[in-house]
Amino acid sequence: MRYFLELSYNGTAYHGWQNQPNAISVQEVIEKALSVILKEKIAIMGAGRTDTGVHAKQMFAHFDFEGEFNDIQLLYKLNSFLPKDVALHRVFPVKPDAHTRFHAESRTYLYRIALQKNVFNFEESYWVKPKLNIENMRTAASLLLAYKDFQCFSKTNTDVKTYNCNIMAVNLETVENELHFTITADRFLRNMVRAIVGTLINVGLGKLEVDDIHRIISSKNRSEAGYSVPAKGLYLTQIIYPESIVL
Repeated sequence: MRYFLELSYNGTAYHGWQNQPNAISVQEVIEKALSVILKEKIAIMGAGRTDTGVHAKQMFAHFDFEGEFNDIQLLYKLNSFLPKDVALHRVFPVKPDAHTRFHAESRTYLYRIALQKNVFNFEESYWVKPKLNIENMRTAASLLLAYKDFQCFSKTNTDVKTYNCNIMAVNLETVENELHFTITADRFLRNMVRAIVGTLINVGLGKLEVDDIHRIISSKNRSEAGYSVPAKGLYLTQIIYPESIVL
């Protein structure tokens, strides 16, 4: 049987999602917990590869297991075994060919920009000290919807077949003393969201004009776009799957 796990994690202490030889990852601690509780070696496949320090409010992973278990008891045992910064919320059976990465229809990311110093969100958001022109940033963000090729926002030297992404929605809103940038797409390139946010901040600071977004995207050159903002403000918030994969 194949099962999907729904989970969340604070990525501060981890070197990203994916297993690495000399660094702790979210995937590693979950595989260890599953293997101990199910009493056999379990490997999981995640819906994506969040980078070092990036958080996930909703992440999915799948694993195969031939035995039986009570899903409520399994979740209780796993959450008792896992560290405090990783939580499992659901486990459910899916079709044998269901894949958390390849069957995802869309993913949504949130980036939190602090507009004033706040000791209670310092590790969960990125504080930008100068005043930002939020309306210019919002206009610049809307221009992303007109494009497909986002090579200019991709980390260099990545092994991908295409830089095309279908961006379905972007939004920039103030939430109390924070600026929240959300973006939904069918896929994302490595470092893409953090590079977009850095570019929008440069627009907000007046270092770039709104119309510079057209030039930057058309250049397909990472050096033309803005800086990569810190990972601590980035959250994977939602992944959508077709209902047909669930048993």
